[in-house]
Amino acid sequence: MADGDVAEFQRKIIFAFFALLLIAGIVVYWIWGLVHDTWNPFTDRGNIGIYTIYVPLIAFGVIGILLYRKKPVKA
Repeated sequence: MADGDVAEFQRKIIFAFFALLLIAGIVVYWIWGLVHDTWNPFTDRGNIGIYTIYVPLIAFGVIGILLYRKKPVKA
């Protein structure tokens, strides 16, 4: 394998990790909403803890996907 192939493989693995973070954040929020029968974590002060879990997961997922998406090939 050439160095470019290794770098591309690493980029794909890291991109998959960030995509997994995004999916995990969405799934956590979805399951929490179904269990508690509300989609707004601000309805009760006891529900605010879920906000500290799914927001960083989604935020890091989106930021990582934007950073590690495939770069355009130079002509």
